[in-house]
Amino acid sequence: MKTILQKITNDSSQSFACRVYQTPQFETNWHKHPEYELILIQKGHGTAMIGDCVCDYSVNDLFFIAGNLPHWFRKNHPKMMGAALVIHFTGNCWGDGLLQMTEMKAVQTLLQKNNGIQLEKALKKEIADSMQLIHREKGFNKLMLLLQCLHKIGLSAQYKILTEDFTDTGNVVNPVIEQIIDFSFKHYQEKVTLDQVAAIANMSVPNFCRFFKKNIKKTYFDFLRDLRISHACKLLTASTQPILDICYESGYKSWAHFSKQFKEVKQQTPSQYRKMYLL
Repeated sequence: MKTILQKITNDSSQSFACRVYQTPQFETNWHKHPEYELILIQKGHGTAMIGDCVCDYSVNDLFFIAGNLPHWFRKNHPKMMGAALVIHFTGNCWGDGLLQMTEMKAVQTLLQKNNGIQLEKALKKEIADSMQLIHREKGFNKLMLLLQCLHKIGLSAQYKILTEDFTDTGNVVNPVIEQIIDFSFKHYQEKVTLDQVAAIANMSVPNFCRFFKKNIKKTYFDFLRDLRISHACKLLTASTQPILDICYESGYKSWAHFSKQFKEVKQQTPSQYRKMYLL
């Protein structure tokens, strides 16, 4: 996919950026930047692509994204308000040498990994509160709060890895794949065939399958499955709809197929997943 290289600008009085982005700035197509990113969702819900991971996001979700790791947060409905508190920083915004100090080992280890992670449990609440303080603070306190956040994340195990050591080849391939992803977001609740998406790419089906897997690191149908399961997860946790209705609304025509794919992705049944969020 043709990855957009986003330019992050800083105030000259600050070594890193901390801003609230609202619709339409909140929603940027598949993009990357050399800066690391902490993003706290404040409004809206939808589907996130981070490296080769497709997952749902909603209010209060918090993600840490490595530098140059492509990502895309897309709202479920175009008219929905989206907003996020976002911190962007480079690995050397503190100057050369600081990360080499023994006391900085946890931060150094965190920044060396080309991962996308989602914070969970008490860690998520603690970092979210700190990000709000960072947004209000200035100068030295602002910088120290960011360091403390990264230190806590580096020492914690309260997160799940969404994508690990993802290699982006997006600057050397045909950007038409972005059209395919846009089509998929719009039509994943319907029947989609390889002939349809291969035609968008103006390729034969075998060539398209190789092309897509090379760039997204998974087959097209695995990508489509992840979109559908992400939508199902959102409905399971945000509504009281019967699970069979959710199955059909997520693009599946067969309960058996839905149940099998849900368990492959989430390692539990849809009812177990819903029950976990009701506890």
